[in-house]
Amino acid sequence: MDRDERDPVASVDAEDDRVSLGLALLQRLEHESLELPTVIDRIETVTTDPAVTRTILDEAELRGIIEREDGIIRPKSRQYVRYEQDVITKEGDFSCKRCGSGVTTGYFISLDAGEIGPFGSSCIRKVTGRDD
Repeated sequence: MDRDERDPVASVDAEDDRVSLGLALLQRLEHESLELPTVIDRIETVTTDPAVTRTILDEAELRGIIEREDGIIRPKSRQYVRYEQDVITKEGDFSCKRCGSGVTTGYFISLDAGEIGPFGSSCIRKVTGRDD
């Protein structure tokens, strides 16, 4: 018997994975504060579903990962993506998860909750906060 037959909420698993990845990404934001649209741009590398995005933001606030006030997000963690350890490079045919461009070198962010990517060389810098 597969998982869907015995677990009526198995369809929620994909959403849970997106929420976990979104929370892990928000734990690694490098700025003192960011405007909400910038944070949403980063969350959209995990999901474009507005309900899941709201869930990620609400959960992040409840868990103390971020503070929200008047459209400004303030990360509480000072853990950042370390390129040497947390960014994995893979060669192949990829589409950037952020901009959709075709890339032959994909950059993936390795987080405890899983990998996010692939990204091109400029988008990985934007997603991690190295470029605005």
